[in-house]
Amino acid sequence: MRPYRVLLIEDDRDLSNVLRLNLEAVGYTVLTAFEGSDGVRSARNDNPDLVILDIMLPGIDGFEVLDLIRRDRPDVPALMLTARRQMDDKVFAFKIGADDYLTKPFGIQELTLRVAALLRRASRPPAVPAPATPSVLREGPVEVRLAGRTVLCNGVRVDLTPKAFDLLVALLVRRGETVSRVELLRRIWSYADGVTSRTLDAHVAELRRRLERHPRNPELLHTVWKVGYRCAYEPHSEVSAS
Repeated sequence: MRPYRVLLIEDDRDLSNVLRLNLEAVGYTVLTAFEGSDGVRSARNDNPDLVILDIMLPGIDGFEVLDLIRRDRPDVPALMLTARRQMDDKVFAFKIGADDYLTKPFGIQELTLRVAALLRRASRPPAVPAPATPSVLREGPVEVRLAGRTVLCNGVRVDLTPKAFDLLVALLVRRGETVSRVELLRRIWSYADGVTSRTLDAHVAELRRRLERHPRNPELLHTVWKVGYRCAYEPHSEVSAS
């Protein structure tokens, strides 16, 4: 079996060299590109198993690069790197198809753990719901049809990214219960215990934006401080003007 091939698209040549050497040290074959257009070309021609790309690239930025790669390789795992910490950037990255997001500066060990988790998840067959799991999940205005991976909110179809869908299902099957961050990161992203990530928060923010009437004051997806998240429909009472 050939080693996994990782395509690294990073214009900082010093950082690219450091990342390449460390990824090669744990057994990956690393392809490098320093501009967005070269990265898109390599993704098309070299058949990488995973793509790591910076957002701030010369020519076309990482968002456009990922969008172009997704047209030819919709299933290749993609990990985005950036020095920007804005939640909007993370939400947009996941919306266009990123599988994970790492903010600079980061540790090499965390990067290699995330790469391993993405490759492990990509190589395993899709999870099949247990027989006891109903084919349709409902909570408040949200209905999820597992067979077709379809989500409806107030009867209107809502398109979600694969990971956002998996996260919603994980919370719905445990509705009313608090599900810890550790469990969600392990179950949805295959992270090892102890690996922290804002990936989960960005996906919850995207779910709230798509499913909640008031995303900043959610009725369905609730944060349990320092623990995790809970799915339970608790509508806010409407105060009518007299």
